[in-house]
Parts: sequence; structure tokens; C-alpha cells
Amino acid sequence: MKPIALEAYEKLAEAYSAMVGTKPHNAYLDRPATLSLLPDVRGKRILDAGCGPGVYTEIFLNLGAEVVGIDVSPNMLRLARERNGTRAEFHEADLAKPLTFLCDASFDVVVSPLVLDCIEDLRQPFGEFYRVLKSPGVFIFSEGHPFCDYLVCKKQGQAKNYFATEPVSYEWTGFGTPVDVPWYRRPLSKLINPLIEIGFILDRILEPIPTREFHKVAPEEAQRHSLEPTFIHIRARKSARSANL
Repeated sequence: MKPIALEAYEKLAEAYSAMVGTKPHNAYLDRPATLSLLPDVRGKRILDAGCGPGVYTEIFLNLGAEVVGIDVSPNMLRLARERNGTRAEFHEADLAKPLTFLCDASFDVVVSPLVLDCIEDLRQPFGEFYRVLKSPGVFIFSEGHPFCDYLVCKKQGQAKNYFATEPVSYEWTGFGTPVDVPWYRRPLSKLINPLIEIGFILDRILEPIPTREFHKVAPEEAQRHSLEPTFIHIRARKSARSANL
């Protein structure tokens, strides 16, 4: 089955790549929170899972890491290669399927920001990330906050049951031409429990608020996001203890 958001991201790729470095929700909300959870990665091997146009890949490389980027969108991967050249390794791959080309215990860190809400059953990617991580290893990811997502989708008449994982869509207008992006809305329990069941140790949860830069460039939006959650960021660990559970 074709990935739920592939067509949308193929359309968005060029504009997304051009704007994601300064668009407030990405540059001044999601990205600072994600990077705040990152350990020292100098000399470490990172899997950028859902690398998009390679913005995070570039950051990780500049921090001294070795990076492998994977994405399901050919257009996004083309842009990632243009941005990073031969400094990183890139593969086209669907995170809803086994990542058989990646070896067991071959990464120190897996990072997947604002990607996994395109996957219905998180046990598949969580299981693969656990497999490819060394022990100890760190997994960092972000999604739309379950509370926020439910209220937005309910207002639009799409959400019927908070406790279900539901296919929904939202029209993205912040990257030029509006594009309808489909994704999966899920409750908090279906975000956290599969992570624990796979064997990860939950280490930290962030519900980020806008940075000072966000307030400068979009004060009204920043004020709203300072009063209610937008994203949720999670750091989990694979350790000798979790590997033996």
C-alpha cells in the first residue's frame, strides 16, 4: 500500500526545503526541542529517519556525526542529497516496512522528528529502531501533541473517538500553495505504550513552548502556542537493561 502522505510530500518538497529553516513552527518550536534532547554526537552514527530535505542531517554532520538519512519521498531525498552532497548516505525507504538494508546494532542515535504520524502502527518502526540501535542507544522523536491533534480534528469534524487511531488530514498553507496532508491521529497511550512494549526505557518528555525567536517573527501564533500544546517530543533509551527485558 502506498504511504499515506507520499503524494503530499512530493508536492511540498521544494517549498518545504526552501522554508523549513525559518518557518516558525519548525525552526523555533520543533527543532530547538528536538536538538535539546540530543546527546553529544561527535563521532557517533545517527539514523535520520524521515530525513526530508536533509536539514537535520546537515546539523548532525556539522556536529561531527556520521549520518544515514532515509525517507520515502524521492523528491525529498533529491533535495537532501543536494544539500549535503556526499557527506551523508541516503536511502529511499518506507518506515512502515522492515529496514532490512540496515544492520543490527549499527547506530548510536535514531532521530525522527514530525515523521511518525504518517505511520498507522508504530510498533513496526519502533521495533526496527530498537533493532538497529546499539546498547546503549538513544531514540528521539516528535509528533503532533495528541491533545492538540484531537481538538483540531474534532473541530473539523474528522475526529470521532479520542482513543482510536484515526486517518485524518489537514490543509498545510504555510509552504505556499495549499496542500492537503493526510496523517494518523492517535491518543497518548498509543504513542507511549508501543515504545515501552518494544523494550525502550522512557527517558524524557517535552511539550515545547515557542522560543524567543518565534515570539519575534510571529507574536500572535507564539502566544497561542505558549498556552496550549502543539508538539510532543520524546527521548527513549535502549540500554543493557532494556535489551535483556
